[in-house]
Amino acid sequence: MVIDLHTHSSESDGTDSPAELVKAAALAGLDAVAITDHDTAAGWAEAAAALPPGLRLVRGAELSCACPDGRGRTITVHLLAYLYDPTHVALMAEQSRLRLERRYRLQKMAEMMRADGFPIDPDDLMSRLPADAPAGRPHLAQALIRAGVVTSVDEAFATYLTGGRYYVGRTDTPVERAIEMIAEAGGVTVLAHPFARSRGPIVTADVVRSLAAAGLGGIEIDHPDHDADTRASLRSLASELDLIVTGSSDYHGTNKTVRLGAETTAPEMLDALAERATGVKILVG
Repeated sequence: MVIDLHTHSSESDGTDSPAELVKAAALAGLDAVAITDHDTAAGWAEAAAALPPGLRLVRGAELSCACPDGRGRTITVHLLAYLYDPTHVALMAEQSRLRLERRYRLQKMAEMMRADGFPIDPDDLMSRLPADAPAGRPHLAQALIRAGVVTSVDEAFATYLTGGRYYVGRTDTPVERAIEMIAEAGGVTVLAHPFARSRGPIVTADVVRSLAAAGLGGIEIDHPDHDADTRASLRSLASELDLIVTGSSDYHGTNKTVRLGAETTAPEMLDALAERATGVKILVG
C-alpha cells in the first residue's frame, strides 16, 4: 500500500479542491490519503463524496500549537489530528477561533503591504477565500505572484512573509491542550515534521518525550524537510517512546513542488492509528 498522511486542499492553503485532491491521489497511485487542512474539517465531505473506488480517506486536520522548545522559549509546532469527531464542542470552538485569527492576521499583513505601496488589494485577497476557511500566508504569497512582485511562493516567504516588517503573529493553542482535546474527540495526534530545522526553531527530544507522556500518538518522520540523519534520530526516539511513525508529502498542490506520495507511511502504522481512534473511521471509496 502507498499511504500519504499529510496533504492540504483549497479549504486551507493548498490549491486543489478536496475533490481534486482525492482524484489526484488516486492518479498518483496512492492507496490511502489523509486530508489535513489547517484548523478545519470543511473539506471532509467533498473529499468523501468524490472518493475514487478503492482509495482510503483518512480525515484529519493540522493544528498550529504553542509549545516550549526545551531551551527556555515558546515556539510553534504543528500537530496532525486524525480521525477525530469534528462535532466535539471544545475543539470546534478552538478551531473557529483559530480560523478567525488567521483571517485577521492575513488581512492585516496585506493592509500593511498595501500601505507601503505593494500592488495588492486586501479586499480582493480575502474575497478569494472560501467562507470561514483558514487564511494562510500562502494566500498572500499568491497575491504577490499575481501582482508580479515575486515569482514563487518560496520567494514570497523568503523575502516578505517570514518575520520582518510585514509579519503578524497569532495566538496558537497550547500543545498539551490540543493533544487533550483531540483525545477527547476520539482522535490520534502525530507531531508533524518535528525536527525540520529549515522551517525555523525546533523542539528538543526531551520535549517530544513530555508530549508522549501527555498523550501524543506519533511522530511524522519521513517528510521532505527531514534529512537522513534526522530521520534516524527520530526513529530511535519513536522506538523508545512506542510512538506511531508516519511519512507524508505535506502536499499543497502548486503552492509547493513536492508531489503526492513523495513520502509514505507503512501500512501497519496506519492500522495502529485506526485502531486507536474512536472519533470517525477511515472511508473506502
